[in-house]
Parts: sequence; structure tokens; C-alpha cells
Amino acid sequence: MLKKMPASEPGRLTRAEIFQQPETWPETVARVRRAGLRDLPPPVLTGAGTSAYAAQAVEAGWPGARAVPSTELFLDFRRYLGGEGLVVSLARSGDSPESLAVVSKIQRALPRVRHIALVANPEGKLAHWPGVEAILLDPRSNDRSLVMTSSFTNLVLAGLALARPEEVQQALPVLCDSVREILPRLDEEAARWAERPPERAVALASPPLMGAAREACLKILEMTAGQVTVLAETYLGLRHGPMSFLRAETLVLCFVSSEPGLRRYELDLVRELRAKGLGRLIALGLAEGAPFDLELSTPASRLPDWLRTPAEIVFAQLLGWHLSRRFGLDPDNPSPARVITRVVEGVRIYED
Repeated sequence: MLKKMPASEPGRLTRAEIFQQPETWPETVARVRRAGLRDLPPPVLTGAGTSAYAAQAVEAGWPGARAVPSTELFLDFRRYLGGEGLVVSLARSGDSPESLAVVSKIQRALPRVRHIALVANPEGKLAHWPGVEAILLDPRSNDRSLVMTSSFTNLVLAGLALARPEEVQQALPVLCDSVREILPRLDEEAARWAERPPERAVALASPPLMGAAREACLKILEMTAGQVTVLAETYLGLRHGPMSFLRAETLVLCFVSSEPGLRRYELDLVRELRAKGLGRLIALGLAEGAPFDLELSTPASRLPDWLRTPAEIVFAQLLGWHLSRRFGLDPDNPSPARVITRVVEGVRIYED
């Protein structure tokens, strides 16, 4: 499926990490199940950057949970936590200053709060932090690339498996088989659409898939070093001002809901965009005859929306990769001037 690339080829790591995803998911889910953490109360879900968007995707499948980026939570954790509760941290490296500050500050101020960490890096500080119940993901999900791809989808599945283990286990074959089978087509279409790099890209989603939409925009933004301007918005929210961002050539990724009640509103907006001549429209899900330029759907597109993020994000990952190469960048390190880094730098944590 994945053509072997020379070791010196730009983007080799990122490409392999995108393609490996359906092979890693069963092991990550198995590790969560083996941890035996069941009947957990609704937690505060937290992470930084891509991990924050993973937390948002998990929130969609965990009734009562609340996703709060660690970049906000450590500043004002009492707003979200009382004397007791549960914090579930999601992290690739486990070394981000804000992720560590969340745990250390809450432990000192609210010692009865429980901490669970889902971590891709077995050597990271969070994986060994005293008082934290750490669950390590499939080791292959510790992406070596600057950008997070397989770590994102594994973190999402790990969080969902904590919340609803039986349902995730039942859906896992559909998710894995769907992505495995469509990967060649996703790669081909991503390469084709990258031939005309857009100046702007929009990702639209209803709330259950908003974490995927925000992550899609981040992947395009990161891998093009900001040369493509991005916007993530809800379908109904787009009309209230943000539609002015769109042009005829704007790339619009539409995460189409599997829930008929949501989908009818989404497709109404798609028809409005077509009537106004706005956007090149790609459906990630069931288009139902709506006027998209491209429809990408699989059996996973029929799953409940809260389960779909790992499958539906893959096209955006590949699109970001091909756009990066089109701009002459290395997707493994699209920021050679270190504007951004694999583990965030420059954050000073002030003690209270």
C-alpha cells in the first residue's frame, strides 16, 4: 500500500506515520482495555495543540465530559474542578510544559483529584509522573515527525475506549478496514487537489466532528508553514460572518454528519455555497446527492459521529502532506527556522 521512500526523501516519516494508522489502533485499544479502568466519572479532558483537538473529539463521545486545552486549564483549573474529580491528560510526548503544569498545580491545590494520562511516549515525564495513572499507546504512535498524525488518532481512540470500551471495540474493525481500503484513493485525491494549492482552506463540521475539523486545519497550516490560511467553523455558524472568508477557489472540507437531523442542515449550507459560487467542496462522509466536487465516504462514514474522527481525518493529513511537498517543504520538518517545534519551547511556568 505504501511505496517505500528513500531515507533522504522529504516527508518520509510523516507519510509512514499516516499510512500506519489502521495497523496501530487495535493495540492502543487493547492497552486501554487491559488497564481495567471502568465506570469512570465524566472527566476534564486536556491536552495542548493537536492533543487538545483529540480531547475535543473524545468529549463528543463521553457524556458529561468537558474538553479544556491544557494551555488554559493550568491557568484557571478551579473554574472546572472542585475538591474532587478526574482529569484525563492526552499527550504525544508527555513533556509539554503546560501538560506538566496542569498535573503539578492541580495535585498541589486539589490533592483529591484523580489523574489519568494517555501518552504515546513511554520516556516522557508525564508517563512517569507520581500520582498519575499512565496508559501507554501503541509505541508506533509516538510520531517522530514534527506534526502529529498517528498520535492524534490513537489518542482519540484511547480516550473513547476509556469512555465506551464495548462500543469502540465493536466499531474497531469497521474503522480499520475502511481506512486501510481507502488509503490509496485518499492519497491519489490529495495529490490531485494539491496540484492547485489554495490560498485559503475551511473545514466545516457540526459539534461532534469539530475536533476533527480543527485538527484538519492545523495539519494544513503546519505542513504548509502557514502558506495556506485556514478556518474551522460549524455549518450554521458560517453564515454569521465567517462566510466572508470564502472565495471561489477556497478549499472547503465538509465533515458530513451520519445523523440525518444534522446532515440536512449541513447540506442546505453546502447548496447555498454552491449557489453563491463559493468554494471547492469536498465531502468527508455521505453526500446524498449534494453538489460536492468530491465525495470521500467509507463504511466508517455510517458510524455515529463520535466514532468517526480517526477515519475522517486521514484525508486532511494526506492533503497537508502533498501541499507541503508542493510548496517545496519537508512535511517531517515544515518549520526549519523553528517557528514551531515538536515539543513546544519558550513557555515559562510561574509558581503561585
